[in-house]
Amino acid sequence: MLKKRKFLVGGIIVFIAVGYLGYMGFQSSATYYYTVSELAEQGNSIHSERVRVNGLVAPGSLEQEPGSFILKFIITEGEESLPVVYQGVVPDAFKVGNEVVVEGYLNQDGILQSNNILTKCPSKYVPKG
Repeated sequence: MLKKRKFLVGGIIVFIAVGYLGYMGFQSSATYYYTVSELAEQGNSIHSERVRVNGLVAPGSLEQEPGSFILKFIITEGEESLPVVYQGVVPDAFKVGNEVVVEGYLNQDGILQSNNILTKCPSKYVPKG
């Protein structure tokens, strides 16, 4: 009888721990991503919240000092644009004109302080000829 009770209590603790870890994992990955125009519509209500924003890397907007891990660029969608400051290693597929999803926090100046860039891969692989 005592062994069954210990087994039951241990099973409940394991079940609660797995449930908690699953919930926390879902919460961190369930961040909705905005387009640049949707983010602009949010106004000041979105400041200091973690967001994901989808847009195109604007031509002529890349700025990076040699030897620095800080990259500044602008993402656009239609007429709307959003300045981004990213700190970290830049993905290989990141280039002007490509679609990206940037994650981070929007500061009071309207600049997205990013710590993650997700590049969208082309739908069709074309080898260099």
